[in-house]
Amino acid sequence: MPHINLLPWRDQRRKESQKKFLTIIAVNIVVVMLILYLIGSFYDSLTAGQQVKNNYLGAEVAKLDSRIVEINDLSQQKENLQRRINLIEELQSNRNLGTQIIDEVVRVVPAGVYLTSLERKENLIKVVGRSESNNRLSQMLRGVESSYLLERPTIQGIVTGEQNSRLLSDFTMHFYVKPFREIDTEARAQ
Repeated sequence: MPHINLLPWRDQRRKESQKKFLTIIAVNIVVVMLILYLIGSFYDSLTAGQQVKNNYLGAEVAKLDSRIVEINDLSQQKENLQRRINLIEELQSNRNLGTQIIDEVVRVVPAGVYLTSLERKENLIKVVGRSESNNRLSQMLRGVESSYLLERPTIQGIVTGEQNSRLLSDFTMHFYVKPFREIDTEARAQ
């Protein structure tokens, strides 16, 4: 008996089913690839946006850094100017300091004390002289201590002697000129 296939529709149906299955798989693959592409594009756009923000922030930080450098330069210039101003003020106040020292020494030297030598080395003043009595020297010490310009008096030595039938004592005294800021503060207070 010859072999006759009475059911060819089953083979056709199986082939159609395979075609449908392959078509569905292909469509799914295309849809998944499209979805993956869209997700990748979305994240790429987020990354690009963040990169733009980072670049902007980096540019702003660079501007601020340059401003900080300018501010530091200005601060340094301000400090230099302040030092110069202070130096000029000190020089201005010390311009008449020699005269002020002589005037103050005249004010603190009592009657009966005679100065033979006055020597200044920076802030140290060395006085050599003669005195009629030690009380006059102590009065001079008190005068130097109460002075707005002079400070820290010390007597180096007292030697008694005779001159012109009067008993005079030779003495050596040191005292200091107050620093500029202390003089300025005390002068403003008076």
